Amino acid sequence: MSLILLAAACGTEDMRTVDPEPCSAEWQQWVESQVTTGDGQGHGPDIGSDEWRSVVEFKLGIRGDPAVPSRGTDEWCRYIDKRVRGD
Repeated sequence: MSLILLAAACGTEDMRTVDPEPCSAEWQQWVESQVTTGDGQGHGPDIGSDEWRSVVEFKLGIRGDPAVPSRGTDEWCRYIDKRVRGD
């Protein structure tokens, strides 16, 4: 029984304990797990693409905001990271 609980606990990481490097593939997967861009049926933009970044902005309610850094930059990733984490 304790083995089952341990396995279940390993699969549910709190967003405050996940600390992948912004812009990394791991970070993009983490953002996707927090801000779902697909329709739940396997349709959606490729994670990490410009289209995906645009949808992330839309879901966060910040698309078109002049304060948001350009999508292709590390600054964009850091900005999104702070928004997703609620910092």
